Amino acid sequence: MSAVTMEATTILPILKKKLAFLSGGKDRRSGLILNIPLSSDQTSMEELSATLDYLLSIPSEKCKARGFTVIVDGRKSQWNTVKTVVLMLQNVIPPEVSLVCVVKPDEFWDKKVTHFCFWKEKDRLGFEVILVSANKLTRYIEPCQLTDDFGGSLDYDHSDWLNKRLVFEKFTKESTSLLDELSIINDADKSSSMDKDKSADCALLPSFDPETVLQTGHELLSELQQRRFNGSEGGGGGQGGPAWCPMEEELLAQPQVMKLLDSLREQYTRYQELCRQRNKRTQLDEIHAKVMQVVTWLQGPGSELLKTQQTIGDSIRSAQALQQRHEEIESQHSEWFAVYVELNQQIAALLSTGEEEEVAELKALQQQLSDVCYRQAAQLESRQNVLQAAQGFHSTTQELSQQLDGLLGMLCADVAPADGAAIQQNLKLLEEKLQTVEAGLTSLRQKGALLLEQTCSQPSWPLEETESPTTEQQDSVQHIQSVMEDMQLRKQRCEDMVDVRRLKMLQMVQLFKCEEDALQAVEWLSELLDALLKTHVRLGDDSQETRTMLDKHRKFVDVAQSTYDYGRQLLQATVVLCQSLRCTTRSSGDTLPRLNRVWKQFSVSAEERQQRLELALNFHTAAERVLQQERVEAESLDEVDSLGKTLLDRLTMPVIFPDGSEQFFGSPTDTAAAAEGVRERLLLVEERRLQLQEARLHNDGDEREEEVLNGQDARLDVIGEELSEKEDQDEEEEDVGQQDEDLERATQDC
Repeated sequence: MSAVTMEATTILPILKKKLAFLSGGKDRRSGLILNIPLSSDQTSMEELSATLDYLLSIPSEKCKARGFTVIVDGRKSQWNTVKTVVLMLQNVIPPEVSLVCVVKPDEFWDKKVTHFCFWKEKDRLGFEVILVSANKLTRYIEPCQLTDDFGGSLDYDHSDWLNKRLVFEKFTKESTSLLDELSIINDADKSSSMDKDKSADCALLPSFDPETVLQTGHELLSELQQRRFNGSEGGGGGQGGPAWCPMEEELLAQPQVMKLLDSLREQYTRYQELCRQRNKRTQLDEIHAKVMQVVTWLQGPGSELLKTQQTIGDSIRSAQALQQRHEEIESQHSEWFAVYVELNQQIAALLSTGEEEEVAELKALQQQLSDVCYRQAAQLESRQNVLQAAQGFHSTTQELSQQLDGLLGMLCADVAPADGAAIQQNLKLLEEKLQTVEAGLTSLRQKGALLLEQTCSQPSWPLEETESPTTEQQDSVQHIQSVMEDMQLRKQRCEDMVDVRRLKMLQMVQLFKCEEDALQAVEWLSELLDALLKTHVRLGDDSQETRTMLDKHRKFVDVAQSTYDYGRQLLQATVVLCQSLRCTTRSSGDTLPRLNRVWKQFSVSAEERQQRLELALNFHTAAERVLQQERVEAESLDEVDSLGKTLLDRLTMPVIFPDGSEQFFGSPTDTAAAAEGVRERLLLVEERRLQLQEARLHNDGDEREEEVLNGQDARLDVIGEELSEKEDQDEEEEDVGQQDEDLERATQDC
C-alpha cells in the first residue's frame, strides 16, 4: 500500500495502541525489523491487520526489496494468539519477509507441537518461523538494533514517532494540495489578461497559507536531518555487518520532504510574482484613481473656493476675516496636499521597480499631479501674500489715520503756554508728530505699492483665455489708490495748519524771549545802579587819577545807556508781537515802568557822581598848582580851600531820586575815606600857606613874629576843630544811613 491510500489520522486510535511498530532497527541483511508486541489481553486481528497495512505502506520499494524480519513478542500472550498472528502474517506482510522470530516465554508451550507446526507450515507460509527466547534473539539480530524490551540499546518512543508521523503526513497532504492549487493558479495566469475583476482576484487565494506550510516543512526537515524521526538517534551496524543507514533515508521521508519543499518554493515564488504583478496593477489603478480624485478636487471645488476670494477688504477687521477664511481654505487644501505627498512617495517607490510601460504611465501621472498641485499651491501662496499685504496696508492706514487725528486735535487746541520753554516743548512735539505722520505716509505708499503689485500679478487660472484683471481686482486697485490719495490730502492739510501754528509759536517764543530779555535789561540796569551807588565812592588822590575815574565813569554811563536803550527796543518789539498775535501787552504794565524808574534813578546818581568827580578834578588841579608854584597868591589858596570845603560838603549829601527817596554813595566808611583824602590835601595847602606867611614875617621883622605865631596857632586850632567836628558828623551820618538801610530791608520783606 502507498501513503496516498492510507493516513495515520484514519486509524489514529489503533496506532496509539502500539499493536505493531517499526523501531528503526535492521537485521544483518539491512532489512527492516517489524515488532509485534502481543499483550495478555485479547488482540484484535482487524486492528493488528490495519496497523500492519499502514506500517508496511511506509517503506519504499527499494527498502522492501531488502526484506523484513518480524519479531512477534509472545511472552505475555497465549500460543493460540501467537499462532493466529503468525498465520495472519502470510496475508499481510510482503513476500520479502524472510524470517519471523517468535519470542517465547520462559515457561513455553509444548515444543514439539509448536516446532512441528511451524516447520510443517513453512512451505505454505513462505517464510521461516523460529521460536527463540529473548536472550537468544541476539543470535539473529545485533543488540544495537533491538529495543530495550529485548535487552537491546535502540531507543524508541512510540508517541514521539506517531506525532512526527502525523506532522509528516499533514505536511505532505497540505503541500501536495497547495502545489496543485498554486500550479493551477500559475498556469491559469499565463493564458489570462492582466485585468482581472474582483472575483478573479479572490480565486488567487489558496486553501493553505504557503508561509505556514513552508515553515512546517522546514521544521520537519530539520527534525529529519537531526535523525530524530521515528525516535532514533542513529547507531552503527553489528560487528562485521553492513554499515547502518538512517531509517529516514530508507523511508524516503527526508528526500520526499525536500522534494516537496523545492516544488513548493518554486510554485510559491511564481505565485508571489503573480501576486506582485497583480498587486502592482491594482496599486497602479488605485494610484490613478487617487490622482484623478486629487486633480478633480483641486481643479473643481478647490479652484472655485479660491476664485470666490479675490477681495482685499476695506479695513483691518475685514482683512482679518478674509485671512481667517483663507486659512480655512488652506486647511481643506492641506488634506489633499497630504494625499499628494503620499501618492508622490508611492509613485517614486514604484518607479524604481516598475517596467518601462509602467514607468511611463507613472511619470505621466506624477507630472499631471505635480502640475496641478504646484499650480494650486502657487494660487494659495499668491492669495496669502495679497492678504498679508492687505493687512499691513490697512493696519498702516489705521495707524496713519489715528496719527493725523491726533495731530489735527493738537492743532485745533488753543495754545496757552506759561513760558518760552513750554512753547519750545510744544513745538518740538508738533514737529515729532509731523515727522511721524510723514514716516507713516511713506510706509503707506510702500505697502500700497506692494499690494498693488501683488494684486495685479496674481497667477491666472489655466482655463481662463485672457489675462485681463477681474472686477474684484479693479475694485481693489481703485480702493488702494483712493485711500492713499485721501491720506495724502489729509496730510497736506495738516502740514498747512502746522506751518501756521509753527509761525505763531515761533512768534510766541520770540515774545517770551523779548520779555525775558527786557526783564534782564532791567536787572542789568539795577545792578549797574547798585554798583554805582555802592562802589563808585572814591574821588582819586590826584588830578590824573580823578581824570581817569571820570573817563571810566562816562564809559560806565554809556553801558547803562545802551542797556536802557536795549530794554526799550525789546519792549517795543513785545508790543508789535502782541499785536500780531492779537493778545494784550504782557510787559507795558510792569516792565516798562520798572525800566524807566531804574533808569531815572541811575541818571540822577550818575549825574551826581559826575559832578563830584568834576569838582574833585578842579580841587586836585588847583591844589597841585598851588603846591607846585613858588609864588602863590592868597586868592589861589583861598580858592583851593573853598573847593575843598565844597567837595567835603558834597560828600555828606545824599542822592535824591525823582520819587523823593534818598541814597548815599557807598558806606559811611567809604565816604570818610574819600573825605580824608580831601582833608589831607587841604592840610598840605594850609602848610603851604603857613610857609608863605613865615617867609613874609621874616621879611617884615621880628615884631610881627609873635603875631604871626599866634595867628598860626589859632589857624591850626581852627582846622583841628573843624576836623573833629567833621568826624563827629560822619559818625552821625553813618548811624542814620544804617537805620535807613534796615528800614528799607524790612519794607522789602513785608
